[in-house]
Amino acid sequence: MVLNEGSAAAKPPQDGSGVKRLSADYYTRFMSINAKERKPSPIRSLLPLEAIPGMISLLAGKPNGSMFPFTSFNFTARSPINPDKETHLTIEGKELEASLQYSATAGLDELVGWLHGLQEKMHGRKRGEGWRISVGSGSQDLIFKAVTALVNPGDPILVESPVYAGVLPMFHNLHCEQIEVETDANGIRSSSLRSILENWPAEKPKPRILYTVPYGCNPTGMTATFDRRKEVLQLAREHDFLILEDDPYYYLYYGKAPRSPSYFALELQEPEVGRVLRFDSLSKVVSAGLRIGFASGPEPILAAVDRHTATSNLQVSSLTQMIAYKLLDSWGYDGFAAHTVMVAEFYRVKRDVFERAMRTYLDGLAEWHTPEAGMFFWFKLNTGKSANGEEDSEVVIRTKALERGVLALPGTVFLPNGRKTAYVRASFSLLEEADVEEAMKRIRQAVLDSRRE
Repeated sequence: MVLNEGSAAAKPPQDGSGVKRLSADYYTRFMSINAKERKPSPIRSLLPLEAIPGMISLLAGKPNGSMFPFTSFNFTARSPINPDKETHLTIEGKELEASLQYSATAGLDELVGWLHGLQEKMHGRKRGEGWRISVGSGSQDLIFKAVTALVNPGDPILVESPVYAGVLPMFHNLHCEQIEVETDANGIRSSSLRSILENWPAEKPKPRILYTVPYGCNPTGMTATFDRRKEVLQLAREHDFLILEDDPYYYLYYGKAPRSPSYFALELQEPEVGRVLRFDSLSKVVSAGLRIGFASGPEPILAAVDRHTATSNLQVSSLTQMIAYKLLDSWGYDGFAAHTVMVAEFYRVKRDVFERAMRTYLDGLAEWHTPEAGMFFWFKLNTGKSANGEEDSEVVIRTKALERGVLALPGTVFLPNGRKTAYVRASFSLLEEADVEEAMKRIRQAVLDSRRE
C-alpha cells in the first residue's frame, strides 16, 4: 500500500465530534500555479467587515438601493406534497434589499445556510469538519473554477470514460494528459483505476484528481455501486488524489435498491475526511434557468474557487439566489425531499417509455443497460460493420439518422481521447411517447441503411 504522505505528515485535526480531517496545509500541493498566484479581490475580501456593529463603510461602490425601481417580487410554486395546490411567495423588505444588491462571493447567507442543512440531512456532513459551501452559476461554473484551481497545464488527470462532454474542453484547454478509467454499468471499474495507479511510472508525478459522475452518469446512465465507491475512496487515500464528485443526477435516482451513499457521505468512514469535492445542482430538480449550483468540500479549495469568482463574475445573482431560498425555505427539507421523489418518478416513467420503444424497434440492432438514474440511454449499435475491429456510430448518427430527422450524439464525443465507438447517447427527458416511437423507427431505419451498404 502507498502511504498518504500528505495526511501522514499533517496529523489531521478533528472537531468536537471526533471526525478527523485533513489539515489546510495538506491542500497546498494540490493547488495549481494559477490558484497560488491569484490575489484576493481588494474590495470583496473586506466586505465581511461591513457586518461588524458600528462599522462605517466607505469601501464598495454599491449603488444606492433607493434608486432601484423594484418594490417587490411575487411568484407562485407548486406544492411538493399536493401538486394541485400553489404556494404564493413574496420577496420584499429586507429580503428585497438583499436581492437587489451585491452579496457575498460564496453565496447569499440565507441560501448557504439552508444548503448546509441539506448536506447534513442528505449526506450526514456537519459543520466543523473542515468543509463549507460555495454557490455558483450552475455546477459547471464551479467545476471549471475548481479545475482551474487544481490543475496545471499538461498535468495528468484521471477521468472516467466515457465522460461528461462538458468537462472535456476544460481539460483540453489545459493540455491535460487525460487518463481514461474504464466504467461499466456498476460505475468506475476500481480494478482499472488500481491498475493505472499501481503501474504508474515511478519517475512521473501521479494524477492529483479524479473526475466522476456517480449517479445517472451523463452519458452512460450508470450509477456507481456501494462497493465500487468504497474501493475508489480507498484508492484515493492510498495514492493521494482528490475526487471531484459531479452529482447533478443524485436526486434523479429511481432504482429499486436503496440509494448508495455519496462519496461525500462515505468519506466519513475513512480515517479522515477532506478528499472529496462535491458538486450539486438545482438545475435538474428546480430550474435550469435559475443557474444555481453549489460545491461542498475542503475550505482551502473553495477559498481558491471564491477568489476566482471575485475577480470574474463577482457572485451569482442575488435575486435568483433569493428566489431559490424562498422556495426551498417554504418547502423545508421534507418538502424538498418529497419534490425530488416526484421528479425522479417522472423520469422513471420517461425511461420506461423510451426502453419499450427501444425493445420494439432496436431489438437485435442495439445493446444497452437499463439506467437507474438520470435522463440518458447509452446504447451500442450493431451496424454489422467495423473499422479495425471497432464499430463506429459516427456515420449512422451524424449522417443517416440526421437525414431521417432524428438527432442524437455519437459516443466518440464523450471519450476523452476521441477514439471510435459504436455507442450512442440519447436523452429521454423531453419527448412524448409518440415522438419516442417515431425516433426509434428512424434510428432503426438508419442502422438498416448502414447494414445494406
